[in-house]
Amino acid sequence: MPEKEKLRIDKYLWAIRIFKTRTLAADACKAGRVKLDGQNIKPSHEVKVGEVYQVSKGIERKVIRVTGLLENRMDAKSVVNFFADETPVEHTIQYKTMFHAPVLKRERGAGRPTKRERREIDDMKENFFNDTD
Repeated sequence: MPEKEKLRIDKYLWAIRIFKTRTLAADACKAGRVKLDGQNIKPSHEVKVGEVYQVSKGIERKVIRVTGLLENRMDAKSVVNFFADETPVEHTIQYKTMFHAPVLKRERGAGRPTKRERREIDDMKENFFNDTD
């Protein structure tokens, strides 16, 4: 497995399969969604072993420690040797529970909810999302 001395952050994030394309990785860097020690970094930033990056991808937040430099994209099983996911457990649980939120479904043709039904729906949503914090 070839390792390089100098490697761009956009290429690294693409190679370890955080982003699907290198362009998406570069755009995330430009938009300030990739940070090193709380500071935004450019796509041309050189990656060094041991650095910790905070990556925001949609609603998902990841904390990644570089354990090795990877120039080319590899299969997912081999890639785990080149980074350590240090995302706090509470962030991971919070992200996963977003997909298990209660689905509110009304019968077709039931019309708009009444004021009372609307309040009940709002209370249920509020209680669910406040309990996961």
